[in-house]
Amino acid sequence: MSASDPRNEGLTQRIARQEVIDRAVAAYLGLAIGDALGATVEFLTPREIRDQYGEHRDIVGGGWLRLRKGRVTDDTEMSLALGQSILRTGHVDPRDIAESFSDWMRTKPVDIGHTVRRGISRYRRSGEAQVPENAYDAGNGACMRALPIALYTLGADLAQVAEANRAQSHVTHHSVLADAGTLTVIRMVQTAILGGTLDELKVLADGLIASEPSYSYDRKRAENPGGFIVETLHAVFQALFGNRGLEATMIDVVNRGGDADTTGAILGMIAAPLYGLEALPRRWLKTLDAETRRACELQARALIRRSPSLA
Repeated sequence: MSASDPRNEGLTQRIARQEVIDRAVAAYLGLAIGDALGATVEFLTPREIRDQYGEHRDIVGGGWLRLRKGRVTDDTEMSLALGQSILRTGHVDPRDIAESFSDWMRTKPVDIGHTVRRGISRYRRSGEAQVPENAYDAGNGACMRALPIALYTLGADLAQVAEANRAQSHVTHHSVLADAGTLTVIRMVQTAILGGTLDELKVLADGLIASEPSYSYDRKRAENPGGFIVETLHAVFQALFGNRGLEATMIDVVNRGGDADTTGAILGMIAAPLYGLEALPRRWLKTLDAETRRACELQARALIRRSPSLA
């Protein structure tokens, strides 16, 4: 990667190298915790959540997937598969990413989205690591796994970040609308890791809305957000900007139901570095599957140390 984006220079000066690493670890743990927390109430309505749990606040497993307590789903597993490819090859290689995703699918994961399965199956048949552009592929499946791109390209110029985003996304999802939303999430994660404020994250969200008005959200609480990335980010933005503190923000988004593991994962990767590693509730960290926690911590450190910001 070439010279860093000058827009990041002021942010980079705010925090020390170790804090950047700690915030990167927080982002990965936030992703996994949001995934595990939200999976329990995935596809439920807010009313069904209230009837069963009152307010869903803890990682308890179960849900439609009947997960053991602390288990994550495809959001975290695909992120780790993407990160493994980047670390193995030393760059963002769509073909190797496709192979990594294919290997993951062979493990018979507990959950896999239809668009993801279709893209991987297409790669196996054709050897092509990019699906054709399709407006109907504007799902959240590429966004949920984009954290390794955010870490590895931290400090790179925006064009390089966008190129890396498209390279991983288009293995399964090829939509201009989804690309824009995913790139904004990546930039929000990077801004948070570099010490940015909630107001600075709001500027990025507003920029996305200015370019893609369908992402505009209002004060009406987005409930039952589906797999369409616009619905996902409506819920994420409302929860992020409507609350203060990591725990309140995360609890808000998963209690909206719908695709709750993914809204939880995406919000977690943004909000955890914003509020810092120490803000992660200990009960959530303790309950998260120990092997997953170690994998997330190790990969976060490995990816961020290879980024232009720390190179």
